[in-house]
Amino acid sequence: MNKIDLENKVAVVTGGGQGFGLAIVERLLQSGARVIIWDKDKKLLEELKLEKSVHKIITDVTNFESVEESTKESISKHGTIDILVNNAGIAGPSHKTWDYPLEDWHQVIDIDLNGVFYCCRCIVPIMINNNYGRIVNIASIAGKEGNPNAMPYSAAKAGVIALTKSLGKELADKNIAVNCVTPAAAKTRIFDQVSKEHIDYMLSKIPRNRFAKVEELASMVSWMVSEENSFTTGAVFDLSGGRATY
Repeated sequence: MNKIDLENKVAVVTGGGQGFGLAIVERLLQSGARVIIWDKDKKLLEELKLEKSVHKIITDVTNFESVEESTKESISKHGTIDILVNNAGIAGPSHKTWDYPLEDWHQVIDIDLNGVFYCCRCIVPIMINNNYGRIVNIASIAGKEGNPNAMPYSAAKAGVIALTKSLGKELADKNIAVNCVTPAAAKTRIFDQVSKEHIDYMLSKIPRNRFAKVEELASMVSWMVSEENSFTTGAVFDLSGGRATY
């Protein structure tokens, strides 16, 4: 494993209690960062055991006031925030667009898109004040291609890609990098939310003929949040096993 130097950097990872988020947390800790996990699942955070200590904050990213309070608590604990990884997200159930339940539509958009905006809205001013920051938004290949039977998820992730590009341009004159990753699916608990048919569809689209590993995403993110990533901003990094070649 390549050693990325994140010593003395403070990182916030949303949805860091499981899946992609937990893999990212573990990799950032191995690289020397002080990590704060924001997650809505209190039980999950209480049961979470890591080799190195992390600060855990129960946060609902769909609630702007909750994000504001979590930001204040993070600053109180560590004095600053250098890194933000917007990972919290859900897939939502599998339905055709014209049959999609309104409640599920709103929940997916609130978590997967509004949550990213709220976290950036609260943390970016801190980074501007310090003239330093690294933001990575976890999008999806679905945001590039639009998966059938997953319209809200695809739309939200497309929004995350556009948000990343806009924010990256707004902050380009500062030492702040804003990028996103578009991974193919990985075998995490998010699979519990979608149908077997949809899982088979996603696998059929990957030329490598396997799902992504959470460690592979974490490895890419660890470089993206490092000081070495000093030029690339507003970019979309593919991690789709050959599905997206553009």
